[in-house]
Order: sequence, then structure tokens, then C-alpha cells
Amino acid sequence: MSDDKRYQVALSLIPGIGPVLARQLINHFETPQNIFKATKGRLTKVNGLGQKLADLISGEEQWLKKADRILEHSEKLNINTHYYKEDSYPSRLKSILDAPIVLYTKGNPKLNTARILGIVGTRKATKYGLAQTERIVENAKSSESVIISGLAYGIDVKSHEASLKYNLATFGVLACGLDTIYPTAHRHIAEKMLDRGGLISEYPVGTKADARLFPARNRIIAGLSDALIVVEAAAKGGALISANIAYSYDKPVFAVPGELGKSYSEGCNLLIRNFKACIYTSFKDIEESLNWDLESATDSKPKARSFDHLPPPQKKVLDILMRNGQQMHIDELSWQSETQLNQLASILLQLEFEGLVKPLPGKEYRLV
Repeated sequence: MSDDKRYQVALSLIPGIGPVLARQLINHFETPQNIFKATKGRLTKVNGLGQKLADLISGEEQWLKKADRILEHSEKLNINTHYYKEDSYPSRLKSILDAPIVLYTKGNPKLNTARILGIVGTRKATKYGLAQTERIVENAKSSESVIISGLAYGIDVKSHEASLKYNLATFGVLACGLDTIYPTAHRHIAEKMLDRGGLISEYPVGTKADARLFPARNRIIAGLSDALIVVEAAAKGGALISANIAYSYDKPVFAVPGELGKSYSEGCNLLIRNFKACIYTSFKDIEESLNWDLESATDSKPKARSFDHLPPPQKKVLDILMRNGQQMHIDELSWQSETQLNQLASILLQLEFEGLVKPLPGKEYRLV
């Protein structure tokens, strides 16, 4: 295993250093290895990092030993490790400040495909909710969408089962290490998902499922989704958390309307009433919102194209889009191109006029 990977995982293990502070440290010191090699004096100059955390970072060996065990165990179980600056890391998450710096996947780790839909809902799904979930997935086949959910009881697992039935790739985001399947009753489904999709977690092997980890898991589902569909949800719960996170990320949120007076219709109806979700009436709603009705399904592999005839600033932006699955959030594009947002907006507008890029909901841009 490479030293880079060891230090990347080691940094993600230190308690008290979450994704936001970790990125801040990486921006300051350039690499995780440099962070561990820095003096305590230099570390404490970073905003948000006090003496206690500096002391923890200085205990380099203990974190590297843990990282080695995790990487060795992961390799034995065919679990992939993705650092947020690597091409294999989901481009949709790169622009989200609280996304993990390290992500673990098992199965077919192609997370930069053209179209991803999140489907969430209550664990205590009704026949109506289960039927609507299957219908949504069946209709999603025409757009070749990847379906992402949380492998939980009810709506989540139904979305995975329907994806398998209709031969769509599907990913389950877990709130535990990928050496564990939670709930264990869904192990057989999880194993079937590995061929065309798989499992995702920000937690290393050895991490047991814990109720405190589920809200954080929901932000991964929201962040990876081009649009999030809530099928059934109570007034409080994980599905509503996912919807609110997706809304905060400027992702389109849809809610399947439910019968008035029913507890597991309350959440969807509240989202619609509070203008945090659009009413879902058919799959055409999704296609029109994301402009999929105007596009043909695209493969995640970028087509070979040359932009050498363009001015350097435009060429740079287009080359970065090509390297990141042809679609990116404007903040991530600004960061990778080292271009101020106001200047980047002008470049993107010119490229739009030239028919080379297309703006999408949620401040995303895609190559045409």
C-alpha cells in the first residue's frame, strides 16, 4: 500500500477532525502526510485546530497502525478506498464541504455515471408506497439512471430490489463499515447489488452500525443524487433529514403525495407545503427538472474531444469537466480551475453561448 493512502486514511480516523477541518488542513499543508509531519506550533496556527488536536495529530504512529489494519482488511474484502482528490472519488461530492475525505466502496465503484437518483422513505412502508417505489424505478430504466438509497427496511430496500428486477445499477449507502451489512436481513440483496452497483460508506471496516451515524449517512445519499425522491415519510425521521440536506445542497427534491391523515404521508405533504419539494406525479417530472428529456443517455466515460482551438481559460474549464465525468458543481469547478466564481461564471456563459456546456439545476454544469 502507498504511503499516500496510509496518511489519507490515518487523517480521517482522528476524532475531532471532521471533513471540514480535514479539508482545511489539507488546503494549508497540501497533503495528509505533510500534516502529520508538521510541528505542533504550525498546526495550532490553523483556524479551528487547538492544542488538543495538535497533540493527537502528533501521535502519528498510532494512526498509521490503525490505517494499515484498515487497508489490509479492506484489501482482503475487495473494498476500495477513494481519496477526495482522486478521479475515482464521486465528483458530485467534491463540492460538498462536509463530504468525507475518504470513501469506501465495494462492488462496481463507478460513482461518476451520468445520472443518479436517490430514493428514500419510511421503514414502515405501505403497499401504496412500495408500489410507487417500484413504479418509479421501472420508469427510471428509460433514463438508465443509477438508483441510490440506504438499504434500510421499507422504501429503501424496495428501491434496491426493484433496481435489480429492472436491471438498473444500484448503490446502498451504509452507516457502518463495509465488512458488515446492516440490517443483516438484507445481506442477500446487498450481495446481488455488487455486480452492477454496490455499497458505499464513509466508515472504515470494523465500524458497527450506530444510530448516531445514520444522519451523517443521509448526506452522502443526498450529495450523490442528481435528484432525491421521498416516497413515504413521517413528519420526523431519516427520510426528512435526507430531503432537507438535499434541499440545502440545491438538489431537486420530489415528494410522492400521500393520503391526508395518514402518518406516513405527513412528511411528503409537509415538504410539498413548505416548498422544499416538488410534487411527484410521474417520472416526466424528474426528466423535465433535470433536462433529461432533452438529452440522450450518456455513458460515464468522456468522449475524446479536443478544445485546443479555444482560448486558454475556456479550454482549461472544458478539460476539467472532461476529467470529472463531464459534469461538475460550479464551486468544485472554481476550485479545480483556480478561477474566481465571477470570472468562471463569465467563462461558462460564453461556453453556453457556444453550445459547449449546459447549466443544470443545483449549480451544476455539463458538457454538451
